[in-house]
Amino acid sequence: MEERLSGWKRELSRAHGLIADLFARSEPRARSLAYLQGLLSGCERKNGRQLAEWMEEAAPYRVQHLLDRARWDADEAQDRLRNYVQQELRGPDAVLIVEETGFLKKGLHSAGVNRQYTGTAGRIENS
Repeated sequence: MEERLSGWKRELSRAHGLIADLFARSEPRARSLAYLQGLLSGCERKNGRQLAEWMEEAAPYRVQHLLDRARWDADEAQDRLRNYVQQELRGPDAVLIVEETGFLKKGLHSAGVNRQYTGTAGRIENS
C-alpha cells in the first residue's frame, strides 16, 4: 500500500511539474501542489478553510489568494494537463472514468443544493 501511495505522489508531482512554470511566484507554485494533494487526500471537506488546515496554513487567506488572485494561466494549465492525460491513456485498452461526486446535504441553504441524482447516494437526494 505504501508503495502505491508513493507512486501516486510521484505522478502527481510529475503532473504538477508540467504546470509549475505557469505560476509567476514560487509561493503559489508550492501552494498549488499542496492544494492538489489536499484535493486528493482524505480531508473530509474540500472547502478553502478545511484544505488550508490540511495544508497546515495558519488561515485560509493564502489558499483563497491562490484560487482568486495569484497570477497563472488557467487555460494553459488545462491544455497541458489535457495533453498529459491523452498521452498517459494512449493505447487500445485505455479508459478514463470520471464520476461527478456530490455531497449529501440535509437543508436547502448551501450554495448549489438541489434535489438531483448523486452517485454518493445512488439516488435522487439533496446534494
